[in-house]
Amino acid sequence: MTVFPNRSTAPALSLLAAALLASLAATDTARAAPAGQAVTLDAVNVTAADATEAARRALDRVPGAGNVVDMTQVGQGRVAGTADVLAYQPGISAQSAGNEGVKVSVRGSGLNRAPGAHASGLSVSLDGLPLTGPGGTPYELLEPLWLSRVEVLRGANGFERGALALGGAINYITRSGRDTPGLELHYEAGARGYQKRGISVGGVHDAVDYFLAYTDTEYDGYQQHAAGKGKGAVANLGWQLTPDLETRFFLRYRETDHETPGRLTRAQIRNDPRAANPANLAIDARRPQPGSTWIGNTTTYTIDDDSSLQAGVVYHTYPMDLNESLYRQQLDYANLNGTLDYRRRHALFGHDSVTTIGLRVTHDLDANVRETLRFASNGYAAGTHTRDFEHYGTDSVLHVGNDLALSHTLRLQTGLALIHTRRDVQVTWPTTPEKLSERQWDYAPRLGFTWQQTPQTQWFGNLSRSVEPAHPWSMIWGSNQYFAAGNGASTGRQRAPVNLDNQTATTLELGARGDSALGRWELTGYYARLNHELLTVEVQPVPNLFIAESNASPTVHRGIEAGLDSALWQGVGGRLSLRQAYTFSDFRYRDDARFGSNRLPGLPRHYYQAELRYDHPAGFYAGLNTEYASKMFVDYANSMAADSHVIFGTRIGYDAPGGRWQAWAELRNLSNRHYAATVTPGYDDAGKDVARSTPGEGRGVYAGVRWRFD
Repeated sequence: MTVFPNRSTAPALSLLAAALLASLAATDTARAAPAGQAVTLDAVNVTAADATEAARRALDRVPGAGNVVDMTQVGQGRVAGTADVLAYQPGISAQSAGNEGVKVSVRGSGLNRAPGAHASGLSVSLDGLPLTGPGGTPYELLEPLWLSRVEVLRGANGFERGALALGGAINYITRSGRDTPGLELHYEAGARGYQKRGISVGGVHDAVDYFLAYTDTEYDGYQQHAAGKGKGAVANLGWQLTPDLETRFFLRYRETDHETPGRLTRAQIRNDPRAANPANLAIDARRPQPGSTWIGNTTTYTIDDDSSLQAGVVYHTYPMDLNESLYRQQLDYANLNGTLDYRRRHALFGHDSVTTIGLRVTHDLDANVRETLRFASNGYAAGTHTRDFEHYGTDSVLHVGNDLALSHTLRLQTGLALIHTRRDVQVTWPTTPEKLSERQWDYAPRLGFTWQQTPQTQWFGNLSRSVEPAHPWSMIWGSNQYFAAGNGASTGRQRAPVNLDNQTATTLELGARGDSALGRWELTGYYARLNHELLTVEVQPVPNLFIAESNASPTVHRGIEAGLDSALWQGVGGRLSLRQAYTFSDFRYRDDARFGSNRLPGLPRHYYQAELRYDHPAGFYAGLNTEYASKMFVDYANSMAADSHVIFGTRIGYDAPGGRWQAWAELRNLSNRHYAATVTPGYDDAGKDVARSTPGEGRGVYAGVRWRFD
C-alpha cells in the first residue's frame, strides 16, 4: 500500500506549534495595552438558560445573520433527528430522507447533495471541536437528545471559528452536569414503529461536573424497505483545575443501520409515495454504520482579565459499510483535528478592541476504501475484489480578526484567513501510475460592521470571500477515467483521480434585527458570486449508482432570510404567540454555455414555516404549525420539477412546575399530503419523470414523556 506524505501529522503539529508561539508572543505585547470596558469574556460556568441567553447576546455582536436553537423548546415535540432540531429557523433548510440522513443547506451550501452523503458547505463542530473533516461531515453522531443548544453562524459569520465555507458554521453544544443535574428518562413513540428511548445522569461535585447519556432508536420508515435503528452514548466531563484553568473531555459513540428505499418519480410521489425504488429492493440496498467514536478535549486558560487561550484536539474514527449499489464499499475513516484560539481585549487607536487569532486543522489519518461485488455480475462471483483506493486530505486554516468599537453604537470587524489544503488520491488496486498529489494556498478576507441605530434596532453588514476545497473522495468517486476492457472485474470502474478547483465566492450581506411592537425580528439579504462551484449530479442510478462532482461555470446565490417571533396576546390567562421563518433562495448559472441562467436544482425558491402557540401559566401548551415549500427543479436543464406543498400539524403538551416531568403529543401532516422532501439532481432529464425525489412523511401521530429526578 502506497504511503502518502500527508498521512503524517507533522505538518499539522508544526502549524499548531507556530500558532501557539505567535499567540504567546501576541500575549506579551497585548498585556501592555490599556484595557477597554465594552467587551467582557464569557463566564466559565453558567446554567443552560444563562448559556443560551449569552449565546444570543454574542450573536447580536456578529455583523451578520445567525441562529441560536434552544433545545428546551425543541424537546416539546418529536426530536427524531437534525431536521426537527433546525425547524422554524430562517436561512436554514433541513429535510430528512426518512432516516438519519438529513440534507442541511444554508445559502445553497450542498444544495444538490443526496441526504446521507457527507455534507458539504458547512463547518460543523461538536462543542467547538471540528466534526467536519477534509471529507465533509458525517451525520450519525448528531443525536439531538444529547444537546443543550445549537449555534448557527450563516455565511461568513463563522469566520472566528475557522469556517470559510459558503454556508458558515454550525456548533452543536452537549448538555453538561451544570444544566442537566440528576437522573432523566425519556421515551417517545409514534407512527410506523418509531420509538426513541433515552437515559441520562448529570451532576456537579466540587470542581468537577459530568453528564452521561445513552439513547437508542428504531423505526419501520415511511417507505417500503426503510427500517432502521441506532444507538449510542455520550460523556461530557468538566474540571475546573484552578480559577484560571478549565479542561473538558468529550466522548461520543454511535452506530446506525438502515435500509435505503431509494428515490421516486414525481408520479410515484403523487400516487404511491410509500413505495421503494424497485432497483433498491432488488439489491437490498442498506447502510450499516459499524460505529463512530469521537474523543475530544478543550482546555481554556484565562491568562488575565483581558485575554484567554483555548486549545482543542479530537480523534474521530468512523468506519462505513456502504451496501447501496451493486458494489460493497468498506471505508476505514479516521481524523485527527485540532483548534487553537487566542482572544485579547485591548485598546487600538484609542478605541476598545478585541483581537482573535485562531488555527483550525483537520487531518485524515485513514481514508482507505475496499470495493467488492455484492452480487454475481458479468461472470464474476459475489465477493469478487474490484478496487482499492485511498483519498487523504488536510485542511489548515489560520485566521486573524479584530472587533473595533468606533463609537458606542458603531463597531467595525476585520479579518483575514489563510487556508492550506493537501490532497493525495490514488487507486491502489489494480495498481495504476496516476496519482493526484496537490498542495494549495488560498485566502479569505472579511470586513463587517454593526450599527446600533436605537436600543431596539441594529443594522449589520459584511463583505467576505469564502473558500471551500473539494473533498478528496469526490476526486475519485466522480472521475471520468475508467479501467478499460480486459481489467477483469475492475472494468468500467474509475481508475484515476481528477483535479478539482477550490470553490470560491465573494458575498455581500446586509440586514437588521431588533425588537418592536410586532415582536423580535430579523431580516437579512445576501448576494454571492461563485466561481468553480462544486456541484453534483447523478450520472447513473442504482444499481450502478454513480454521483459525480465537478466545478461548474460561474454561478450566483442570492436570497432573503426573515424571522419574526410575536406575542399576539398575553395576560393572566396565558400567552398566544406566533413564530415565523421565511427563506427566499435564488441560485442560478451566470450565462452557462448550455444552461444559460437556469436555476440550480435541489432546493425550493420559497420556504416558509410558522407555529401559532398558546401557553397556559399552569404549564399546558398547544400549537398549530405549517410548512410551505415551492416547487424545486430536479435537473440542471430545469426540464422537470417536484411539486410545491403545504402541510399542517398540531401539538399539545404539559410541562410540570419545576420541570419534574413533561408529556406531549403531536400530529404531523394532518392532510396526509404527498410531497417530495429532498431532490438529488440529474443533468438533463429532457422532461422525463425520472426517480429523483425522496418523499416527505405522511400523516403520523407521535407522543413522548420525560421524567427528571434529583
